[in-house]
Order: sequence, then C-alpha cells, then structure tokens
Amino acid sequence: MPAPFNLAVFSTKSYDREYLTRAQRSSPSAQIAAVTLTFHDVPLNPDTAPLARGADAVCIFVNDALPAAVLETLAALGVRAVLLRCAGFNNVDLAAAEALGLWVARVPAYAPEAVAEFALALLQTVNRKTHRAYNRVREGNFSLDGLMGRTLCGKTVGIVGTGKIGIAMARILKGFGCRLLAADPFPTDAFREYGEYVELGELLAQSDYVSLHCPLTEQTRHIINAETLGKMKKGAVLVNTSRGGLVHTESVIAALKSKHLGGLALDVYEGEGGLFYQDHSGDIIQDDQLMRLTTFPNVLLCGHQAFFTEEALTEIAECTLRNLDNFLNRVPCPNALVREGHLLVRRDSLPVRI
Repeated sequence: MPAPFNLAVFSTKSYDREYLTRAQRSSPSAQIAAVTLTFHDVPLNPDTAPLARGADAVCIFVNDALPAAVLETLAALGVRAVLLRCAGFNNVDLAAAEALGLWVARVPAYAPEAVAEFALALLQTVNRKTHRAYNRVREGNFSLDGLMGRTLCGKTVGIVGTGKIGIAMARILKGFGCRLLAADPFPTDAFREYGEYVELGELLAQSDYVSLHCPLTEQTRHIINAETLGKMKKGAVLVNTSRGGLVHTESVIAALKSKHLGGLALDVYEGEGGLFYQDHSGDIIQDDQLMRLTTFPNVLLCGHQAFFTEEALTEIAECTLRNLDNFLNRVPCPNALVREGHLLVRRDSLPVRI
C-alpha cells in the first residue's frame, strides 16, 4: 500500500472540490488514489498557513500569497511540495522555495482557447455596447442612441505576449479579418502566420484594440501606465485577461476621464486579492478605484473568470494531480518550477521584457 499522503487545497470552491475529486477518481495512479484531499475555503496566506499542519503538500490558486515567511511556515510544518492550479506564479517566492528545498509545480496551460474566447467576448461587448443594450431592453428602452460601435473587420489589434493564449487570440481575430500586431521579446513562427512583430510603442500607436496576454513579473508590472497609455491611439480599447498588476489603475482612470482611452475591459484587477471569488453584494466595498471604474459606461469588469470552462477545470485538476504523481514517484516533472532544491525557471530569464 502507498504511504499516506495529505494534500491541503486552499481557496477552494464547490467546483474545485468537484473537479479535483473527479480527477482523483479517474487517475490510473494508485498513489494518487490514496491521497487524502483536505479542502479549505480560505486563501493561503500568513494568517492561514497553520491550517497546513499535517499536510505533505499544499495546492493553491491565483490569489493565495506565498512570500518567504509563508513558505518557511509551511516547511516547518512538514510541507514538502507546492502545487499551483494555475499558470502564473508571481504569488510564490521561488527563490525562498529553492532555499527551503520545497518542490513547486504549476499548470502551464489549460484550454488557452477558453481565455482567448473570453477576451474576444469582452472586446466585442465593449466595442458593440451589448452590455448596455441588454440593460436597456430589460427596461423597455429600445433606443439605439449611444450604442454606436465599430466593425472589427479591418481594424488593427495589438497582442502583448504571444504564448499559447496570445496565439489562440490571434487565430480568432484573424478570422474576423483583423490586422494583427504583436509585441514579445521572444518572437515565434506560430504568430507570424497571423501578423507581424513590432516594438511595444509602435503596437500601442497603431492598434485600435490592445489585448494583454503576458505574465506578471517585475518587468511587466504596470506595463500599462501613464506613459504607455499616452502612446496609445486615441479612442483605442484595452483588454486585460492576464494579471491585474499589468495595469496601473490610477492611470487608466485618468485616461478614461480624459477620453483618450476609448474603452476598458478587465477580467483581472490589481487589487482583486481580497475581493474576487467571494460574494460582496451585501458589503460596502472599500476599494475606491475599483468602484470608480464601475461608473464608466465604457468599462466592463468581470471577476477573473476567463478560465472558467468545463474543459479548463478538467485540465487544471488532471494536470495538478499528474504533477503530484510525478513528485510522489520522484520522476522529472515538465511543469516543475523548483525541484530538488534547484530553481528551474528564473524570473529574469522569462520572455517578458517588452
């Protein structure tokens, strides 16, 4: 019989329990079948880290915070592995994990089409004002005044970051008849099939729509700021389905107020940590910048749901447990970030300097 192994899963919702449990039942690995899953609704952070007592590994999501202090607590409690059920890992101090000898792995890609399709849905909603039309019709208002949009065909769209999601977005937009530009320090032939690479400044100056598809690192934090917004074509629409920290909120509010920015669609927000994935409908939300964004008629906000499809949740759960199986069997894991005390992916070597 495999030795008992306990996995503490943080930031869990009903769908996390459903898909992880389903993936465990369908796993061919006897070791995975023997793992005990303990679900915690709360995020993993300095206050909740003691809940990992008795766990051999923890499983986290995008808004869990694992700085060095949390990792030290986990290691002291006997935790040996950190499993991210997401692609981004900006919330984990990898250098600290390396020093502590923790094993860390992520889910590098899950249904990239799901995020790309949602980004396109946000873009077209802001572009054609369907969110406003929906509310009007429900009130018996069938007037078209103020609902003028633009035809997407023939417009220039800038894609910042051409990983799997960026390529999926390019493929979709090509079908709409758009001219595509991309900015990425590591060009790929996969994108050249759809458009051309240019510097970020040129992309911003030429694009009618800009969609962000890059990871959050120190190099990309606030890549959209007062300076880069000033380079954008007047009236352009910005879409972000990647990480909230890519966008400097105060700067986009100023650009919206001056009408330089023609529209904004966000599925992520830099201050989302204490808000998203929870019901705050009965609360007074204290984030003034977020509330200010909700007052603009040309702004669309969602709660970090671009990934949220049956296919993506299935792949996230299955890949997470495959990563765990690799750890348990001590075989190389293609998705490992830190393994056997060695940092495998360094932030300063990522293709993110744009």
